[in-house]
Amino acid sequence: MEYRYAAEADAAAMAELFAANRRDALTERQRAEQGFVQGGFDVGALRAMAGARELLVADDGGRVVGLLALSVPTALADPPPPVVGLLRAQAALKWHGRPLTEVRWLLYGPVVVDAAYRGRGVARALFTMAVAAASERAEAVVAFIEAGNVPSWKVHVDGFGMVPLGDFVAGGRTYSAVAAPTF
Repeated sequence: MEYRYAAEADAAAMAELFAANRRDALTERQRAEQGFVQGGFDVGALRAMAGARELLVADDGGRVVGLLALSVPTALADPPPPVVGLLRAQAALKWHGRPLTEVRWLLYGPVVVDAAYRGRGVARALFTMAVAAASERAEAVVAFIEAGNVPSWKVHVDGFGMVPLGDFVAGGRTYSAVAAPTF
């Protein structure tokens, strides 16, 4: 397995992987069992993000089997409601006793792994790469997890040790902000 920055040529494969795991594409049971990702990214958006080195991928012999976005949240052209909510809640969210507004941080996620590759360390390797990649630009990586997305909580908080910062509401849904220090 190779872990690398995404190339623009990966955009179609990343869009397919993302679409297959979107909240709205899954049944309630699937969401409860495997988790889900928010929003939508088309091929053009993913190509642009890859060109800006905002996407990391897991590549198994030329097949993209995992992806993770790592971006500056205030630089997003059209941030989805959860990102807007996170940005608005920054003053109330504390990282090591400081409001998030006073912390250099990058938005971690979404992260998605092909169903056939789950439980094989792909998400952990992408997480480790993201934290290391962010270390020169940020003190922390910050993600949001929708209430009820227990699989994501288990992976990121219970598994990777991300720290809960607090909750916020966006678009009528409740989210928890979680963070990890960069290396």
